[in-house]
Amino acid sequence: MPMALDLRNCKSCGRAYQYDGNNYCTRCRKDSEEAYTKVKEYLYDNPGASVGEVSEATEVEEKLILKFLREGRLEIRDEHNFFLDCERCGVAIKSGRFCDKCTHEMANEFRSAVAPQKKEEPKKSEDSKKSQRMYVNVKRDK
Repeated sequence: MPMALDLRNCKSCGRAYQYDGNNYCTRCRKDSEEAYTKVKEYLYDNPGASVGEVSEATEVEEKLILKFLREGRLEIRDEHNFFLDCERCGVAIKSGRFCDKCTHEMANEFRSAVAPQKKEEPKKSEDSKKSQRMYVNVKRDK
């Protein structure tokens, strides 16, 4: 029986492509990587440049530069960040989607949700512990 192709539309350009686990076609992925390389090289030569400056110099859309920041591929060095906020609490962040505090809290919440719930055994009183012990009466012949 022939295997069916999983065709999807690229989230960027809308072209149909064979889905391979990525939401973008190979052409858009290649274009994105080229844009990332341009931005990275520009920032290497011009550390501290603003998003607008980088966009103008590299001809890469600000939206795409912000996407690189959200993905954690780039990081804002300046303390005065007006571009990225934690998606959970709203605090300014330098890279990614969530601040360190929220990342830690979400990881703990995930662990507790996924980990099997241990049933607590009721604490046994000393009297009940004694009653569960086994005693052997040994008769001694005199």
